[in-house]
Amino acid sequence: MLHGYHILTLTHKQVPLAAIGKAMVPEAQAAPTLQRLQQSFGWDELYYLATCNRVMYLFYSRQAVPDALPDMLMEALHPAWDAAEIKQAAEPIVLVHGAAAVEHLMEVASSMDSLVVGEREIIRQLREAYEQSRQWGLTGDHLRLLMRYTIETAKSIYTQTGIGDKALSVVALAYHALEARGLRPDARILMIGAGQTNTLFAKFLYKYGYHNVTVFNRSLDKAEAVAEYIGGKACTLDQLTQYRQGFDALIVCTGATEHLVTAAVYTLLLGADRSAKVAVDLSVPNNIDPALRSSHGLDIIDIESLRAQADLNLAYRESERQKAAVLIAERVHAFRAVWHERQVERSLSGIPSEIRAYKERALHEVFGKELAQLDPQALDLVHRMMDYMEKKSVAVPMKAAKAIVLNMQKANKAVEKSFDQQ
Repeated sequence: MLHGYHILTLTHKQVPLAAIGKAMVPEAQAAPTLQRLQQSFGWDELYYLATCNRVMYLFYSRQAVPDALPDMLMEALHPAWDAAEIKQAAEPIVLVHGAAAVEHLMEVASSMDSLVVGEREIIRQLREAYEQSRQWGLTGDHLRLLMRYTIETAKSIYTQTGIGDKALSVVALAYHALEARGLRPDARILMIGAGQTNTLFAKFLYKYGYHNVTVFNRSLDKAEAVAEYIGGKACTLDQLTQYRQGFDALIVCTGATEHLVTAAVYTLLLGADRSAKVAVDLSVPNNIDPALRSSHGLDIIDIESLRAQADLNLAYRESERQKAAVLIAERVHAFRAVWHERQVERSLSGIPSEIRAYKERALHEVFGKELAQLDPQALDLVHRMMDYMEKKSVAVPMKAAKAIVLNMQKANKAVEKSFDQQ
């Protein structure tokens, strides 16, 4: 069965993000630390995942797993801590076993357990963490099988549900709101600020073919980095009031605590142009004076205006989460059959070589003298007969094993059906 799978995990649901690091292994000593943990706890296989909002130890063990394992883990990671510190850090760690562990891993891969539901980045993180664990010699056939099936499950959920649809990030929502205004690909865009938010926004602009962008920033090197990426121009922020080349849209996000685009600055940027303009202001507090909406008819997309759409999108993803939960339950059940079949294959894996060894011994030792007296045609016939018998001798137990697995699957379904009818 699946009782050998276990997970120790600590996530944003149990503790503040800053506290998750207590359960992580030091990055510089990750390989030897994890190898030591695997050996000291007697785990057959180990997979380690650490992200900004979770840490997970997925392991396979044929031995019984003690309930005090979270305390034992923290003690192993922090030998200098006293008992009270270990107890406090271990208390929120969640320990799950068997099918529940398999289900949890699939929920993580499908981003149902993520800080942002529907975030596809988790699949890449899972793959990279598995490859790292494999290279460190921690994993084996049980985790290889589960990880492959889990990634397939996550892909199916993203395909069959809308859990990853409808943007939630402020930058993505703002870009789609801007695009909905009908902004042309050749539109003249002024970007004020070159921090992380505007850098992400620039990636959207680049992806959808907007290159006529001028980036203003206090430090020219950051402006140049964003401008180079998108194929635009870079200027210092103090050049903004001298800019006279016209614009169609503003994108503003800086760390300033006052309005950078005031009525006076906006009038200078407009010049004689009186056509409708649109602006994105993702600053907190606003860097664009909200009064420009009424005084100059500026269409401003700000964080507050995006909040309602974000709530709607989140509600939609949560509704799709229920569909994903149904699919995961089905996949956990299906994985039982896959796991059983794999165990049968492993138990029978030595049969072909054993039968081949018996055949070779019969030909060259047991009946070697008799066969040496045969003419070439007869000897060739004997060899062909023995090859045929070898193949059939291998096929018979394999066929029987598959039949056993199939019958087990049918029996499990019958039991589940009877429970559903009660």
